[in-house]
Amino acid sequence: MSEVVLEQIRQRLTAALAPTELEVVDEGHLHAGHAGEGKGHFHVRIVSPAFAGLLPIRRHRMVYAALDGLMDNGIHALSIDAKNK
Repeated sequence: MSEVVLEQIRQRLTAALAPTELEVVDEGHLHAGHAGEGKGHFHVRIVSPAFAGLLPIRRHRMVYAALDGLMDNGIHALSIDAKNK
């Protein structure tokens, strides 16, 4: 399931934010035995011109907005590194 969710994360972020760089890492192995109801743990590193001039909290909100629905149905934990360059 994590590969499917990983690809959905990539597709949604690409469509919404047109990143110049995007890395999505499944970190589930770091949370073995941790609660999560079968959902995944992921790290996103994204660089997008859409983030220019925005505070980190606004960048994170944009990422979460792009992933709407996945946070309830596939993602248990998400760490984000969002930059504009």
